[in-house]
Amino acid sequence: MTSPALHGPMAAIAALPQADLKTIFTTEPDRLSSLVLNQGPLRFDWSKTHLTGDLIDAFLTLAQEQGFAAQRDALFAGEAVNNTEGRAAEHPAERGEGKADSVARAKALHARMRALIDAIEAGALGEIRHILHIGIGGSALGPDLIIDALDGDGIRYDVAIVSNVDGTALERAMDSFDPAYTLIAIASKTFTTTETMLNAASAINWMVEAGVEDPYGRVIALTASPDKAIEWGVDETRILPFSESVGGRYSLWSSIGFPAALSLGWDAFESLLEGAAAMDRHFRLSDPRENAPLIAAFADQYYARVMGCQTRALFAYDERLKLLPSYLQQLEMESNGKSVTRDGQPVDGPTAPITWGGVGTDAQHAVFQLLHQGTIIAPVEFIASIEPGHTLDPAHHRALLVNCFAQGAALMRGKENADDPARAYPGGRPSTTILMEDVTPEALGALIAFYEHRTFANAVLMGINPFDQFGVELGKEIAKSIEADGPSGFDPSTMALIDLALGAE
Repeated sequence: MTSPALHGPMAAIAALPQADLKTIFTTEPDRLSSLVLNQGPLRFDWSKTHLTGDLIDAFLTLAQEQGFAAQRDALFAGEAVNNTEGRAAEHPAERGEGKADSVARAKALHARMRALIDAIEAGALGEIRHILHIGIGGSALGPDLIIDALDGDGIRYDVAIVSNVDGTALERAMDSFDPAYTLIAIASKTFTTTETMLNAASAINWMVEAGVEDPYGRVIALTASPDKAIEWGVDETRILPFSESVGGRYSLWSSIGFPAALSLGWDAFESLLEGAAAMDRHFRLSDPRENAPLIAAFADQYYARVMGCQTRALFAYDERLKLLPSYLQQLEMESNGKSVTRDGQPVDGPTAPITWGGVGTDAQHAVFQLLHQGTIIAPVEFIASIEPGHTLDPAHHRALLVNCFAQGAALMRGKENADDPARAYPGGRPSTTILMEDVTPEALGALIAFYEHRTFANAVLMGINPFDQFGVELGKEIAKSIEADGPSGFDPSTMALIDLALGAE
């Protein structure tokens, strides 16, 4: 694979000898002690990657030159690390780690959320059996991931997370619920998000048509714009605000996590926060050589910028984590899919790779052919849990874990076959393994916070701002202009599509 053109410190990193993964445990017998890190309920294993002591030393120099420690301190101090929008990124404060007044405000808003949950459980809004959560992006992906991963721990309500503006998604959710016993949570930072508000209006109409006496009385607003929610019709007592400095894809720790806190119970939500806070402290205080998010970012940078790998594959060998790849797609690609630096200059080299993945063992019978024998090299990340999420025969979980570990070994080892090249495996393909003790709220909180900080560390090493997302706006602006002013001035292809699909409306 041809490496991209590199300059400065990255060029020096690229000039270092590349390790041979097939023999690396022979040449570096101490790799398990130097590249395996246990942090709380998580075990990180980078020993099957190309990272070496020399590479880590070089990346530590790069981190120092990029001001990593100072930028990390600025993040936790509540400074305006989101320089293009002139604001802080205070999701760690939601977990109790950050500027004192921001932490205090987050605690107060969490207390408000808990009080509302207590009132709902006491019957203040009538009998509730179903929760219809309407949001999009981070306002939906986070709660969906948490609830799906932890619902085996005794979920107390039927929950549907609806994000797509396609009415099929909303209709399917509503068809499975009784409107007389449904609570609607509307999650929108601005409370103006087009897709979310259209879905919300249709949900209200569903309740009205079913004869629900006070449909707006069954709405909980999760927003950083309480005035907009009041204007829309939600009573102030049923609005759960969160800080403007908490970005959408980092917001599950705030009131956006309301459906998880309500359906899973407050204790589970609090444990989720505590697990994330432990990872915050690890990221903020640990030695750089033992800092899990930073070491992971070193591997990411090596594969994307030195080896030119355009994708990174993630496979959860646990059905409870099947939504994790989708969650990380937004977190990583919306954060670091940029082409300019913090000061507006072109980025020197590639930034975020394409994040993709699936669930083992299903993926073994679909995409692993490319990973083992394809011409494209993609670093692979395996995630597994020591404890199963079921009570069936232990043979199920044993087979799952054996397959997970075998795939990493096979990618690295390969297999020669001079007589039949179609049955040869080149090997030398990198993988990382993250092993959880169990998929508990604490472990899940730590895992998600790890990925958040890894994303931030990557951004610092590249010199970009991970907290804006202007790239999502242009298509939405054009869609709004078509709705407001009609189709005009577009290319012939777009005009033909609009005329064919919408011309009869």
